[in-house]
Amino acid sequence: MTFSAVELIIKKREKQELSKAEIDWLIDNYTKGTVADEQMSAFAMAVLLNGMARSEIKDLTMAMIASGETLDFQGLSMPTADKHSTGGVGDKITLPLAPLVASYGVAVPQLSGRGLGHTGGTLDKLEAIPGWQASLSNTEMYSQLAEIGAVICAAGTGLAPADRKLYALRDVTGTVEAIPLIASSIMSKKIAEGTQALVLDVKVGSGAFMKTLDRATELAQTLVQLGKDAGVRTSALLTDMSTPLGLKIGNALEVEESIEVLTGGGPQDVIDLTVALAKEMLEQVGITNVDPRENLSNGKAMDIWRKMITAQGGDVDAQLPKAKEWHQIKATQSGYISRLDALEVGIASWRLGAGRERKEDQVQFGAGIELHAQLGDRIEAGAPLMTLYTDTPEKFERAIELAEKSTTISDGQAVERKLILGKIS
Repeated sequence: MTFSAVELIIKKREKQELSKAEIDWLIDNYTKGTVADEQMSAFAMAVLLNGMARSEIKDLTMAMIASGETLDFQGLSMPTADKHSTGGVGDKITLPLAPLVASYGVAVPQLSGRGLGHTGGTLDKLEAIPGWQASLSNTEMYSQLAEIGAVICAAGTGLAPADRKLYALRDVTGTVEAIPLIASSIMSKKIAEGTQALVLDVKVGSGAFMKTLDRATELAQTLVQLGKDAGVRTSALLTDMSTPLGLKIGNALEVEESIEVLTGGGPQDVIDLTVALAKEMLEQVGITNVDPRENLSNGKAMDIWRKMITAQGGDVDAQLPKAKEWHQIKATQSGYISRLDALEVGIASWRLGAGRERKEDQVQFGAGIELHAQLGDRIEAGAPLMTLYTDTPEKFERAIELAEKSTTISDGQAVERKLILGKIS
């Protein structure tokens, strides 16, 4: 059956529902190049403004899966579980989480992405490790899962190619925040990946795409329902991203902090969130009554990390890249840190070279920010608040301006951060 792209755009503009046949046609022809980018841009804007019914979001997701290949891990002797985060500042949780869950006999096929804007990408972080390779063939991925239990790599070009085209388009047309498009993008890749269980970490706050709990809850409910419709055991944790996670923001810095967590140390918020997501993933595949903290402190998760990094060409004992230049910001008064804004810290880190403005830009592996105090901590006037790192000293000025604005110090009581705001299952 043939349709007209213009008619479908007008239909969505007029707040009408599209049929499965219409959505299938649109996605298939957009993937083939018959439907032009400017037509798909208009469609994406109509979806942003008018939304989509639950059946339409399901049909859109399934059409994006059908645009490419699907992976199958049924032959593995262990259950599979995966996690996806909607992205934030200092969010390095995938790095310690994948080997931790694998240390309990669960295969973790973690297909990850690169950072764009102020949110960091898992692949950029891992590429700070000398020799580490992001690209694996499906066969290499399968054999690494069978042998080691965990893999973090780039999604192959054959997986949901419609999403790859639409994702790039959303980024340059101001339609990133459309919940139906976010949900279908995330779930088309995760369902095509073939995992049995999926846990979503939906971020809420200034440093997240979803700024309010209501919007984040709507997204989480949509994602969980899509997983359920596709036969994937799915749940979501709503977690705070108004404040950066941990004390290190930037590629090599976040790898450093992940290794601290895997060796039984690291900041409490990073440990708590890693453990909460690990418990959720393990429960989804029927492993209950375990405390994931044990395998962080006894070295079992670290053993898997070393094998996982080595299998992808990484030198686990190599020195991580360090930035050539640094600048320290000091506290201007004594008191408690009552605000530490994730978005401002994230953009400051991005301005230092930790992120990219365009997909083709290179990141500076050593660039970023190290916090010397977190939300709620007591600090004295003149004490170091944060250190900024870059290889390009001319980048300091704009980054310092934002970093200094990111923190408020107050006389009152210490502020307590609530890390996990809710759960959808």
